Amino acid sequence: MHNLERLSLEEIEEFIQGSRTVTFSAKGRETIYGFLERVLKQQQYRKLSKGQRGIVRRFLVKVTGLSRAQVTRLITRWMRSRRIVVQPRRRSCFPRRYTAEDVALLAKVDAAHEDLSGPAVRRICQREYTVFGKPEFERLARISVGHLYNLRNSETYRNHRVRVQHTQARQVALGERRRPDPRGQPGYIRVDTVHQGDQEGRPGLHHINAVDTVTQWEVVGCVETISERHLLPVLEAMLHQFPFRLRGFHCDNGSEFLNHKVARLLNKLLVEEFTKSRAYRTTDNALVEGKNGAVVRKHIGHGPIDSEHAQAFQMFYTAYFNSYLNYHRPCGFAKVQVLARGKRKRTYPAADYRTPYEKLVSLPDWQKHLKEGITAAMLEREARRMSDTEAAARMQKAKLALLRQCRRGR
Repeated sequence: MHNLERLSLEEIEEFIQGSRTVTFSAKGRETIYGFLERVLKQQQYRKLSKGQRGIVRRFLVKVTGLSRAQVTRLITRWMRSRRIVVQPRRRSCFPRRYTAEDVALLAKVDAAHEDLSGPAVRRICQREYTVFGKPEFERLARISVGHLYNLRNSETYRNHRVRVQHTQARQVALGERRRPDPRGQPGYIRVDTVHQGDQEGRPGLHHINAVDTVTQWEVVGCVETISERHLLPVLEAMLHQFPFRLRGFHCDNGSEFLNHKVARLLNKLLVEEFTKSRAYRTTDNALVEGKNGAVVRKHIGHGPIDSEHAQAFQMFYTAYFNSYLNYHRPCGFAKVQVLARGKRKRTYPAADYRTPYEKLVSLPDWQKHLKEGITAAMLEREARRMSDTEAAARMQKAKLALLRQCRRGR
């Protein structure tokens, strides 16, 4: 395959016809361009007819491996100067309008105003130049909002200021987005978390609150963090404390509950429905939100508690607190009255204040909802074991001892 450029025009045509299924390629642009020059010069390309030029072009395309358009462009360059020179690659460089000083000034403005939106920052730069007469804002005063965000993403900007990228919202396929419909049956619980607060860099514990929709049966737990490693064992222990079968699990849109491990746990416990709150419907999870304030915050307070005390709080909730809430603390049960134009009015008659246990036993055929191994005699025995005030005093004594332990451990 040497000296291909010395072939005659007839030999080139025979070569093309006889090697249609064969393709060739040369390595390196310098080698290809040199071969093109030699072929065009040897064949006296300028003097060839249109059909003969087509034969030469097809030959060059087959031998070099270049496209037909690229070969045509290279032949045009040869026709102008009798040379095909390898041109250095040039990157498209647009003139830089905004300097490193402008980016540093933008970072300074963002730090002072704590990252306002792009249009707001652009307006501030305009006012700094036009109203307050600061010449260093001359270029930033004419910047577009889109390019302002480009400067924020630049390496120069990051060298002057570290920006916190907030978690982006994403769609989660788990859970059905609707309000739970218990139809007067127990077992449809609503769950939420309550953070006790951090202090001086030490993380605070999290309370897990679960409330039944119909009976207001409430089970509170405590975890060090809301990660799966700490949350799942406590959540499973909490769900086992409900005396009736669980049919529904409702939560807000937090990722601590909307994940596949929680979904597998609910499937293992044969929970039929997994629902989550709808957007702009604050009443979907209002029951447990109210219990967070009326129960958890009222008894534990708002002060920070280190996460190392989470196990002690979990033991307190299981041994004292949850029993007090369900057998000895009365709750108000609303009666809903539909007024004109569909307005719903809630009233809480004094006669309807009952403990969750009393509400449970008032339901028709309530015993058929109990878990296997739980009997009505067991629940009645627990409810009669001590009076309401005795249970409250016992719980308060244990709570004060726990809070003193937490204060000593700080």
